[in-house]
Amino acid sequence: MVAVALIDAENRVLMQRRRQAAQHGGLWEFPGGKVEAAETLTSALVREIEEELGLTLDSLDLEPLARAAEPDGTIVIDLYTCRRWHGTPRCLDAEAFGWFTPDDLLALAMPPLDVPLAKALRDLLQN
Repeated sequence: MVAVALIDAENRVLMQRRRQAAQHGGLWEFPGGKVEAAETLTSALVREIEEELGLTLDSLDLEPLARAAEPDGTIVIDLYTCRRWHGTPRCLDAEAFGWFTPDDLLALAMPPLDVPLAKALRDLLQN
């Protein structure tokens, strides 16, 4: 799996809340999703963000930041950062989205694998 921390000019991060009927419903997460066969991590991320938020990303603007994995390795999430995109975010595949400061990130209820990713992002943005 692949996810992105979209960071705006005020150093806030876009997070989305999963639909209630989904696994981890109601929890906040970084937007992204599954990597399909024959996709690179960045091409999957570009596709997922178009599907979920209606934004166009350039893979050259994606910077790898952190990885989180289940102990057995069944789920692995690679987190990228991105400070440039085209379009205005729309809520196409989630219950809601919002912009959060680095300090607010860890106060959000998140799926377990998003927590270490949020910590890595907070550390990056506070330096």
